Amino acid sequence: MSKRKVGIIFGGVFEEHPVSVKSAQEVAKHLDPDTYEAYWIGITKSGDWRLCDGPDPSWEDGAHRPVVLSPDRSVHGLLVLGQDDHAGSYQTIRLDVVLPVLHGKLGEDGAIQGLLELSGIPYVGCDVQSSALCMDKSLAYTVLAEAGIATPAHRTFFPGDAIDPGVLAYPVFVKPARSGSSFGVSKVTSAAELDEAVATARQYDEKVLIEDGVVAEEIGCAILGNGDDLITGEVDHVALSHGFFKIHQEDAPETGSENATFIVPADIPAEAQELVKTEAQRVYRALGCRGLARVDMFLKADGTVVLNEVNTLPGLTSYSRYPRMMAAAGVSMPDLLDRAVSLALEVSR
Repeated sequence: MSKRKVGIIFGGVFEEHPVSVKSAQEVAKHLDPDTYEAYWIGITKSGDWRLCDGPDPSWEDGAHRPVVLSPDRSVHGLLVLGQDDHAGSYQTIRLDVVLPVLHGKLGEDGAIQGLLELSGIPYVGCDVQSSALCMDKSLAYTVLAEAGIATPAHRTFFPGDAIDPGVLAYPVFVKPARSGSSFGVSKVTSAAELDEAVATARQYDEKVLIEDGVVAEEIGCAILGNGDDLITGEVDHVALSHGFFKIHQEDAPETGSENATFIVPADIPAEAQELVKTEAQRVYRALGCRGLARVDMFLKADGTVVLNEVNTLPGLTSYSRYPRMMAAAGVSMPDLLDRAVSLALEVSR
């Protein structure tokens, strides 16, 4: 049987670039070379697309060829552009599937998914609509509230909107409505801190969300699958020592979070674990997710759950939560990649 030609896109121009590279490095360790012929497409911080040998630490400086993803479905893959004496020429590489290992803006918001839809190439993960919806927390909350799923009390502000600090029930969390991880998020305990927090959030998105604080434990659920055929990983618990959880902003995240310990399986009652899994699947389906996603939730003392957010292309690094939760449920990283690719091909039939 011939190998499947898979394009792995990684890097990107926004703040999650280094996380994406680390995710791609972990994929490279576990992608079966007997099953897949890998083509590594790195996007530099300046936005250049490069066909490289892999996501090694020097990929941005090493030998590479300029490459673009063709939106022409007759190509169904990559255009490798000629250089120097061959400028103006190109070579085509047909791909069977694309794994976009991109996080945050232009990775999880439907942008790369739209390009892949134009190209006609099957791709791993959520489609354009669900990616865009999950990326915008205010829109996701609106849809889920209609589905009867609990979400934090919140207000949405656009540039020019007046924010009255006196109406807020502190503490509140100020967030960019559309950003990855916890970039731009601030916990605000008084009116005096509000303006600075809003300015910080607007460095990442002009649309700002102010949420009432939820007194609860932070819980995550990894989901893999399409439609009604879903697999959930073991639920995890983000046990905080102080402050609030900020992912991917530590100096050395591989060595652990500065204020959080990840407990998998979560140290919560069995019935609470099942409730989290059930509600996470409801969220996944209500938002139209497919392929894979991580649903983050709050577990309150009264046993109820409230949505936090949905990550449609969760981190796949050595220290990321999603692969840990799947591994605890018996789904190894190589198996996870195989299943994700199969799910992408299943949708394209």
